[in-house]
Amino acid sequence: MIGFIIAGLIIGALARLIKPGKQDLGWVATLLLGLAGSVIGGLVANLLGTGDIFELNVVGFVVAVIAAVLLVGTAEAISARNRQNA
Repeated sequence: MIGFIIAGLIIGALARLIKPGKQDLGWVATLLLGLAGSVIGGLVANLLGTGDIFELNVVGFVVAVIAAVLLVGTAEAISARNRQNA
């Protein structure tokens, strides 16, 4: 479980580094988006037959980072829209 949390934090941090621009996300949001990305990456890797959902592998890691980048972008867009409406 601790490894899963650490992996989520690393994946979330990588996603924020890859995503251009400044994101107004805290470390908790980064962790949660990284965890969501790692679950998505694990599911895709499992569907492709490259490993188990909780097993660290290259395909799952790459998909997890890509998913987390998309999630960070989505969270950023939602946050910006909420600030404009407030």
